[in-house]
Amino acid sequence: MAIIEQVDELTYPYGAHPSPGQTIEVAEGVRWLTMPMGGSLNHINLYLIEDDDGWYVVDTGLGNEETASIWRDLFANELGRRPVKGVICTHMHPDHIGQAGMITSEFQCPFYMTRAEYYQARAFALGGATSRQYGADWQGVQFYRRYGMRDDYVQNLASPRGNRQARRYSAPNEFPLGFHRLEDGDILTIGHHDWQVVVGAGHSPEHACLHCKSLGVLISGDQILPVITSNVSVHPTEPEANPLHVWMESHDKFLATPPETLVLPAHNLPFYGVRERLRQLISHHEDRLLAVEEHCVQPRLAADLLPVLFRRKLDAHQTMMALGEAIAHCHLLMHRNRLQRTLCEDGRYRFLSIDPDLKWRAHPEHHDAPDDQPLLV
Repeated sequence: MAIIEQVDELTYPYGAHPSPGQTIEVAEGVRWLTMPMGGSLNHINLYLIEDDDGWYVVDTGLGNEETASIWRDLFANELGRRPVKGVICTHMHPDHIGQAGMITSEFQCPFYMTRAEYYQARAFALGGATSRQYGADWQGVQFYRRYGMRDDYVQNLASPRGNRQARRYSAPNEFPLGFHRLEDGDILTIGHHDWQVVVGAGHSPEHACLHCKSLGVLISGDQILPVITSNVSVHPTEPEANPLHVWMESHDKFLATPPETLVLPAHNLPFYGVRERLRQLISHHEDRLLAVEEHCVQPRLAADLLPVLFRRKLDAHQTMMALGEAIAHCHLLMHRNRLQRTLCEDGRYRFLSIDPDLKWRAHPEHHDAPDDQPLLV
């Protein structure tokens, strides 16, 4: 995830986040709350949508006791003694689904999610996010070695210390056994308003946003953030994926959002300026892609590209995320027929720029500065 300079067209109607355990009404029947997270990104925004006789919860926070305790206080003090009627999760990452099982069990209410996100989350809840994913399995070892990581790096990921870092945002212990499927274009009628499901991808497989045209509100999850851009990575679980391609396509899709829409993101503050932000994200990624292409005029490992994208020294876990982002950029450039990938005799992939027009497009002295470091979102 990158921090990108804000543009003048983005405006923020709220100057601060609500305190934990409190809510702010941001539109008729829509309440904003936060839950704590560790690390440099210290919060996640969650939302409540009011129905005639209860509430719908959109995203749930991490699966720890601190978050569960705040939810219990909210149940007692902020919901007007009315029940939760349903839980909607935008996507499968642990800070969004961590309390889904607890809340749906507490109120015996349905759980809503897209199919790809549910089954990915279900796999992790059943033990998929283990040391195997982080280097102990041959597929992980092969993946990280082929893209240029040293063997001691892979061994560190498989170590108890490396796994502690990987488990900071581990999958929840409790997760709903069933779900109600959300699909692109579905309409959820809650209270007196219709909420349309708008599905994006790239950051996660089938990310659901909720757009209420009558209220002029888009709950965007991690799909559109105002200050940072979500991590878009290739992982050992799908080594030939091209997530940045579908991420960029999703930006094009969301450009149809009305410009006066209030965007309610999962991180940072609610904002106006959705089209300006999307154009900025597209421009930033295109700049990063060109910088990678310029760096590959000589054969390069994906690991060689980390200083092109990130300027700070990275620890082992940050390096894993940064490498995933570098590979995502390379795979999109391969898709565009601008990079060629070769498996060399040492068992490592090297990337070479092959577009003859690069000499006309290159501007190595005028790129955005490298990002400080990837953030786990």
